[in-house]
Amino acid sequence: MNVLPTPVLLAVDWWALGAVLALSAGILLLLLLEFFPAQARSNRSAIVALLTLAAAGWSVFHVRDAKREIFGGMFVHDGFTVFFTLLFCAAGALAVLLSWDYVKRTRINQAEYYALLLSATAGMIIMAASNDLITIFLGLELMSLALYVLVGFQRHHLESNEAALKYFLLGAFASGFLLYGIALLYGATGTTGLGQMAAVMIDSPMLGNPLFLLGGLLLIIGFGFKVSAVPFHMWTPDAYEGAPTSITAFMSVGAKAAGFAALLRVLMRAMGDVQADWIPILSGLAILTMTVGNITALLQNNLKRMLAYSSIAHAGYVLIAVVAGGRDGAASALFYLAIYAVMNLGAFGVLTLLGREREERVLISDLAGLGFRHPALGIALTLFMISLGGIPPTAGFMAKVYVFSAALNAGLVPLVIIGVLNSVVAIFYYLRVTVALYMEEPQGEPVYVSWATPGVIALIASVVLTLWWGIQANGLLAAAQRSVLGLL
Repeated sequence: MNVLPTPVLLAVDWWALGAVLALSAGILLLLLLEFFPAQARSNRSAIVALLTLAAAGWSVFHVRDAKREIFGGMFVHDGFTVFFTLLFCAAGALAVLLSWDYVKRTRINQAEYYALLLSATAGMIIMAASNDLITIFLGLELMSLALYVLVGFQRHHLESNEAALKYFLLGAFASGFLLYGIALLYGATGTTGLGQMAAVMIDSPMLGNPLFLLGGLLLIIGFGFKVSAVPFHMWTPDAYEGAPTSITAFMSVGAKAAGFAALLRVLMRAMGDVQADWIPILSGLAILTMTVGNITALLQNNLKRMLAYSSIAHAGYVLIAVVAGGRDGAASALFYLAIYAVMNLGAFGVLTLLGREREERVLISDLAGLGFRHPALGIALTLFMISLGGIPPTAGFMAKVYVFSAALNAGLVPLVIIGVLNSVVAIFYYLRVTVALYMEEPQGEPVYVSWATPGVIALIASVVLTLWWGIQANGLLAAAQRSVLGLL
């Protein structure tokens, strides 16, 4: 009589692991397709990648209300996992649509490109779903190794090769910090499981243990690199500038969201009882990250580098939500990451359409007069810029409102004041783009726009969501609040 429930439980467990299984199958299929010749401008790899991401998203959505622990509790399927899995799959799908014509135009249309993109997505999902420091590290390395190669995928560009090498060297250095931190935490607690670590910390105070303190600091350094927090941000502008623009769009949102997903699960699941003791460190990181990112972005004339420093500043805003902690802080962090993904993918998506053949037009001066020659493109880029700046009625405004509200409720008034002042500074360099679009005369040959239906679809989706979540954000916020309940 006890045998009957077993197949049902196994079925749910397989479904809970469905996203990773679907992505793994898609990666293998893409590599096997290389044995069958295809036309130079074939779309089959992009179609397989898009169908794989759709299958991965559907498989986790199918069992969205189930909560399961797999592999001895190392992999967890809960609301938090579902939220981030859907976010990563959506970001990956938009990246595939933006890449559809871009990779053919720049002559990097290879199956390995999409296989690596799916591998990075699988690593992100593993990071978000991991309930053990070892699996977090494995997910991080799977994501990072794929991104290292993707950043240098334009092998004919010296800047791309240089960016990949810098990213790889600094990434390997940061991975060493993270792994050493995991080893020290294991030495202090005798476990790498987040739940077991929390139980050990309840029974015995850990703040006086030097292994625990140093391990926690090294862990923050490792995650700080992945989310581009200052002073671990040096790789960001070079990697963003040198990578193919479609990959810059994907990694700017995916890697950041994955890093914050792992950080939130570690802080709230394993270190909830001592989270207050990390507030000064995380507050200092948030202030440095916002300020350095925004001030340096003021000096940039390359739009990809400007958006790179902008992404550093946005990591600082998310850190405010992490410092706020609790249900409101964690939910506002998830809410902010989802909105940031949409508006940043849209901003980089516009850049993927500019230029012909291998040419990339990414200087702010290249945008001069573009708003009049291509009104739809100008309006879309303007919308993404004012949303990134946090101007109503866009989604970016609502994201900052919820983050600052959570911080105010937690009594972090000085941090909120600094965040608001940084937001005011940021508006200046975002509006520089709008000024170039509508108030400057083009110099030299007008910028060519490579219109492609998949890329246009991705931009339309980004525009619609940026406007919709700016007007009606309650549904997304409610989903974020439900997602973090399992961590409390």
